[in-house]
Amino acid sequence: MTSAIPVGDAYPYLRAASAGIRHHARTLAPRTQHPTSATDRAHLDVLHAHLTALHQLLDLLAETARPPHPAAGRQLATAHTRLWQATAAVHDAFHLLPVADATGTECHPERLPEGPPVLTICQRHLAAGHVVRRKTTPADFNSPPSGRTTTCAQ
Repeated sequence: MTSAIPVGDAYPYLRAASAGIRHHARTLAPRTQHPTSATDRAHLDVLHAHLTALHQLLDLLAETARPPHPAAGRQLATAHTRLWQATAAVHDAFHLLPVADATGTECHPERLPEGPPVLTICQRHLAAGHVVRRKTTPADFNSPPSGRTTTCAQ
């Protein structure tokens, strides 16, 4: 996927994060033939962390774009809402997957400064949820994406 905008050294961490996700997707592709394993919970935890960070970034972009460019700000706010829905679905999927066997992979929460992994994802999700509740109404979640004004050839 190439961009018409020259990238140069702008936003190297975002480009690295995108490259990391593409790499991870390629390495998981052959595993889709095998049954779901307990390690998928770890994948969903990391993906949830990425989505919540992206959610925060999108929130900041929407806030800075809104005053000078209201239409762009509304589109980013809609993306913010849809991204939260995806984040919530990943969180729910995490809890629906089976927990790893207790044979050799026991969780020792007393050894983890941040607590057991199942609580870490929930804490992260609750923190992100506070932002969503402050800025989003229930009607925003039920409304279809509107005002699609794109200039890209489809």
